[in-house]
Amino acid sequence: MLVNENICVSSSRVLLVPYSPHHVPRYHEWMKDPEIQEATASEPLTLDEEYQMQQSWRQDADKLTFITCQPVSSLATCSDDQGASEPVQDNNSYQVKPKGDDAPEKMIGDVNMFLKLEENDTVDGESSDVPKEVVVGEVELMIAEKHLQRKGFGRASLVCFLKYVIDHMEQILAEFQGHATSTQVAELATITASGKKQLEYLVVRIAAKNERSIALFKSLGFDTVSDRPNVFGELELRKYGLESSGELRMWMQHYGIEYMELPYH
Repeated sequence: MLVNENICVSSSRVLLVPYSPHHVPRYHEWMKDPEIQEATASEPLTLDEEYQMQQSWRQDADKLTFITCQPVSSLATCSDDQGASEPVQDNNSYQVKPKGDDAPEKMIGDVNMFLKLEENDTVDGESSDVPKEVVVGEVELMIAEKHLQRKGFGRASLVCFLKYVIDHMEQILAEFQGHATSTQVAELATITASGKKQLEYLVVRIAAKNERSIALFKSLGFDTVSDRPNVFGELELRKYGLESSGELRMWMQHYGIEYMELPYH
């Protein structure tokens, strides 16, 4: 997506930046790891193919992605002093330095969302007799640097990503609508005009044996659809109620995660 091409998200825990060409070589090295390939259900790509994939994630209207980096030290210190009870947005006093603040050695992983239309037989998590086509966002989260796993970076990345999605929901959906078919636009416009949330729900599919990731998503309001894994050995978890920021603010306060959007040029 282009919606986040000039925006990054900073907190004392992580820095989320748009996926850019200078990130590709490091990302390519990550994806050579068999464990990461299994966890992400990915096939190894050549470096040229990885560059093409980066362009796809930046330009395709159904894909939103950020690279997760270690936090900017000066901003992290300032944020720690302020605390996280009142998240701050649009503070342009600091200019994040591409290739500096997000250099390859500072990369940790990524967080992204794939938008799609799915037939759904529930409304706000409750069963409905009339299936309808709805817009959903499939979320993926990866902390690729193994020595930085289990240190809270995954949770911070996900919380900041969710806040970005909720705050920019109209822009995200508008970009998706602009590249959908005429039939899809009609469906999406109906959802938008209803005054309800614009994404019906978020979904994540995780290997059933990956108890750590399942616990992380459950701690942030995702619920399992079924206790039985699908044919790929994955559990599906969904999160409804995306129009409310109260729950998100509670998590940010609880886990000490503030939020600040900064320009990225």
